[in-house]
Amino acid sequence: MEETEGFYVNAGFQIYQRIGKYQGDFQNFDPPLVWDNFREKNILFRIIEARKGSINITFGYGKKIKFDHIGFLVSEKEQELICQNADNMNWTVDMGERRTFIATPYSFRIELQTNKEIADSVTDNIRIEELRLETKKKGLEDDLSILFGKPVSSIKSVFGETVTINEAVIKGLSSKILVDPNGVRIMN
Repeated sequence: MEETEGFYVNAGFQIYQRIGKYQGDFQNFDPPLVWDNFREKNILFRIIEARKGSINITFGYGKKIKFDHIGFLVSEKEQELICQNADNMNWTVDMGERRTFIATPYSFRIELQTNKEIADSVTDNIRIEELRLETKKKGLEDDLSILFGKPVSSIKSVFGETVTINEAVIKGLSSKILVDPNGVRIMN
């Protein structure tokens, strides 16, 4: 966890929250706390959130590396249309107060977020131009076009043995190719 956080901080992201289980209770270990403040404690981090521009990267402790979801910042009107499309596709929609999750048949979820405050900045020049996923099922791009009612050209997939993010092309991040501790290649 510390290594992954350090990687993204070195890439220019800011840590916004750390939530971990310590002595049986979930607690916050948010900045200005740093790892020296709690490294020796036996904390199981449920979530660490790093932000840069409109990109949020969250990660947490698990038994194995697992890709859980892709989030999209949408308007309330777009959210309503996307949820209706998901229902028509027989995909499960879990609408919450703060965010909505859609379960896909590709073994990951899609998060719909309408709160612009979750982004560090929506006007920054940094953005994900392309996210390259590996899935165990074909047809992701076509299904995303149906779900969003238009092509989602920033998501590309290849058929493979696992479900993961292979590469992220992030405009405005770094001029060199980086590889995070979980094996995700990040390029400009």
